[in-house]
Amino acid sequence: MYPILTNSLVTCPILKMGDYNYFIHPITDGIPDIDPGLLREIATGLIRLLNLEDVKYIVTAEAMGIPVATALSLMTDIPVNIIRKRKYSLPGECDVCQVTGYSKGGMYINGIKSGDRVVIVDDVISTGGTMNGIIEALQSIGAEIVDIGFVIRKGDPVLKLPYSYLVSIEVTDLVRVIDKCS
Repeated sequence: MYPILTNSLVTCPILKMGDYNYFIHPITDGIPDIDPGLLREIATGLIRLLNLEDVKYIVTAEAMGIPVATALSLMTDIPVNIIRKRKYSLPGECDVCQVTGYSKGGMYINGIKSGDRVVIVDDVISTGGTMNGIIEALQSIGAEIVDIGFVIRKGDPVLKLPYSYLVSIEVTDLVRVIDKCS
């Protein structure tokens, strides 16, 4: 299951920065190039995992969720709504407090209204900090979060809602795929 994704993970480079091992992967970093077959496999896997019935938007966070959400959108005809790192000050804009394992910042939701049924997708979940901020912001708007899906789960993230993922990994001096969802 997910042979292209699995192979791309177990062969990706690892960059050691201090005590932290970063895996460099097309889906999480855009480096090297993102293979269309990889995106197709990911989108097909997410279609199988997620409840997409009567969903108005596929929601993702800038930046690396965009290729995943776009591939999913092309296969389902569901529009993409991108949570941006830039403030536009449009009417109804909602701030997201983004706290990750390595940074803190703001993101901004535009175009989602109370009652909108959304599915959230992203490239990777590690701590859950960014996603928990997105969940809180969408709930404050009154959006209905139908489902949440990630390509890669790393570590033991704590999330406020249930979620699915395609593969779970462990990163040491290499990447090990330790679990796959079907």
